[in-house]
Amino acid sequence: MGQGFYGIRAEAVASCVVLSHPGCADGGVHKPVGITGDHKPVANGGDLGESGAPMNPDFVREALRQVRYPGFSRDIVSFGLVKNITCEPGLTVVQIEVQTADPAVPERIFQDCHAVLDPLPDIGHARVEIEVKGAPAAAGGQVRATIPGVKRIIAVASGKGGVGKSTVAANLAVALAASGAKVGLCDCDLYGPSVAQMFGTVERPLANEQDEIIPIEAHGVKLMSMGFLLDGSSPVIVRGPMATRYTQQFLRQVAWGELDYLILDLPPGTGDIQLTIVQTVAVDGAVIVTTPQEVALIDARKAVSMFGKVNVPILGLIENMSWFECDAGKRYHLFGNGGGAREAELLGVPLFGQIPIDVPTREGGDAGKPVALLSAEANKVAAAFHRTAAAVRSKTGV
Repeated sequence: MGQGFYGIRAEAVASCVVLSHPGCADGGVHKPVGITGDHKPVANGGDLGESGAPMNPDFVREALRQVRYPGFSRDIVSFGLVKNITCEPGLTVVQIEVQTADPAVPERIFQDCHAVLDPLPDIGHARVEIEVKGAPAAAGGQVRATIPGVKRIIAVASGKGGVGKSTVAANLAVALAASGAKVGLCDCDLYGPSVAQMFGTVERPLANEQDEIIPIEAHGVKLMSMGFLLDGSSPVIVRGPMATRYTQQFLRQVAWGELDYLILDLPPGTGDIQLTIVQTVAVDGAVIVTTPQEVALIDARKAVSMFGKVNVPILGLIENMSWFECDAGKRYHLFGNGGGAREAELLGVPLFGQIPIDVPTREGGDAGKPVALLSAEANKVAAAFHRTAAAVRSKTGV
């Protein structure tokens, strides 16, 4: 066992693939450290680029900021995947490391790098070497949880905002705790934290002797959120690298203790924070939250695709706001009917639950008392969350 990429322990290099690139003088086959390739032979058999001067590594690095990690908005330089750049007369070598089991990811990065580098003047031969490291695994092939004491790490995600993802994450955590599980909830939505409001606490977290953050506890759930660190009206104004640092700290420097489940309430979309999370800890699976309508399902599919690219399995779907039931017992499908069930069937994953919309759910969220604190007999939405939690426990085996 050695230290794997992104700080996760892994079995050495899981795959070494060598690609050739069109136009390579030697077929693009070099030392087997991953994906390699030369391109753009020097004109007239010379040793230098067009002006005779070697390319500058800083210039190459800036050019590579145009290359996005497949499925994400952030570039490979910002993610720290570019490990080394060397420029000699007639030769520029870029060394990249990625951790994935999907061969399409390094291949796409390889091609996109050449698309950026090849047109540059003075580049000479452009050689892109990509070392591909596999995902970490424990005995029996199961992903190893990298947070000590945590049995399962589950991401609750959606492709877009407005589908009630944080409400679902909060009530799922409460319902799991009510079933006897030890549960933590990490609010990873740095720019729109809502866990503090939903759990009705403004307590400030403290640190222990190991300089770990002690999570806040409310309603039987351990909590961490940017909302505990800010005044209610204070915005979070941080750039991507700082957001990455905060996210990593919430995951790795919080004294979570012994947990059956750590629920990660992800921000909407498929951006930097999502990739940071899967690079920082080994996520056991994702639960996708959507409403029944096609507009929400379109973006839910993007979230599913994103998790597929980073080798995080989809555990199942939760359909939120499935219907509104009036006092007479009639159901009104405000956002369509059956969209979540059809999507789950297409994906081949279970539909964990259909959550109705009602006034007590909204009131409980505003008052810091999640509706799942109620018994199944007292409230139909609470009953739906308890059934959903039972389905999640059955799927994850904890």
